[in-house]
Amino acid sequence: MSTITELGSLPLAGTKKGVISVSNVTEPYGKDTSDIVSIGVSLNGTDIQWKSHIPYENLDEVIAILQKASEDKKNA
Repeated sequence: MSTITELGSLPLAGTKKGVISVSNVTEPYGKDTSDIVSIGVSLNGTDIQWKSHIPYENLDEVIAILQKASEDKKNA
């Protein structure tokens, strides 16, 4: 059975009530499946409109790509 543990959240820029939430999900796809990081976006602060599941094995690479995107945007 999956267990969701919120790791943190932050306000979603450009919205009044929006939230980005980051959680750990254990056994996300059934018994003995590896934990993942779930990133959810809620425009109203309650209902998740978008969600991404990222295996921990890919997390460092995803972070590196996001950091590069941030730097590229700052330097544009």
